[in-house]
Amino acid sequence: MTRPLAVAMGDPAGIGPEIIAKAWQARQLHQLQPFFAVGNIRAIEAVWDGPVRTIGEPDEATDVFADALPLLSVGDRHAVSPGNADISGARSALQALELSVGLARSGAAGALVTAPVSKARLYDIGFTHPGQTEFVAERCGVSKDNAVMMLAGPTLRVVPITTHIPLAKVSETLSVDLIVRKGHATARGLQRNFGIEKPRLAFAGFNPHAGESGAIGTEEIDYFIPAVERLQRDGIDAAGPFAADTMFHPRARATFDAALCPYHDQALIPIKTLHFDEGVNITLGLPIVRTSPDHGTAFGIAGSDQAEPGAMIAAIRLAASAAGRREKAGITA
Repeated sequence: MTRPLAVAMGDPAGIGPEIIAKAWQARQLHQLQPFFAVGNIRAIEAVWDGPVRTIGEPDEATDVFADALPLLSVGDRHAVSPGNADISGARSALQALELSVGLARSGAAGALVTAPVSKARLYDIGFTHPGQTEFVAERCGVSKDNAVMMLAGPTLRVVPITTHIPLAKVSETLSVDLIVRKGHATARGLQRNFGIEKPRLAFAGFNPHAGESGAIGTEEIDYFIPAVERLQRDGIDAAGPFAADTMFHPRARATFDAALCPYHDQALIPIKTLHFDEGVNITLGLPIVRTSPDHGTAFGIAGSDQAEPGAMIAAIRLAASAAGRREKAGITA
């Protein structure tokens, strides 16, 4: 990568500022690509006494990175109390996200990494998106149905076909077209961001035992079997639907490059069980690379120096490798 990465700070009262600072401290150990934080400098100062250098433009970060954490300041620099989310913090988080997306879209930043936000506080200031993924997709001109949230760890990649909706609404939300779109976006994302030439996709069933041929539900017959057949006709190595309770042991994981699951927890429980401190959320289907740690704001430990930076470090590393791969291949959209 020739350009530094933009790291949006997330909610300033959460652990975002701490894990960004700790990632910078570990920059040499993990050979991290130069990056710069975007947010309220007082949030960093509230949890860390290391060197911070305010920059005016992203390209300054490369020169600063060896000696100090580069920071592009946004907002009014209000005081931050770690663990105590408020409206000012939500505004700061949204401003940081908005600016960081713009920098990645313009090419000033090589990729976008986002720290965790408080959705509840964002909703209080009028945020209308289910999460950061959908916001970034909209700002990139991509339909939310064509943007895929993948969670990636060292031995498992998963995609929830539906995301932040009530479980009771999943069945009525599923459709053959939705599953096919997610399958295409996942396969393309594995090629572009991970360098997997012929991705292998495995689909989890919606019902126990994948419906037992319709005896325990018909979603597999109605949606998943036709969708897998369409993907296969399109030349994609797709298989399933399989019983979800047998998909995630080591031998099964070796047979696919990504597992696509009907609903949020079916995908996120195995990845967080296996790779809680290493899991990365990467949004596929965008003209930019966007990653984030696969955990939340952790307000309960914010400011106590307990936050583990492993997932942030992994998110920065994956963003740099994916962006570098795309840059080398000349992929710009």
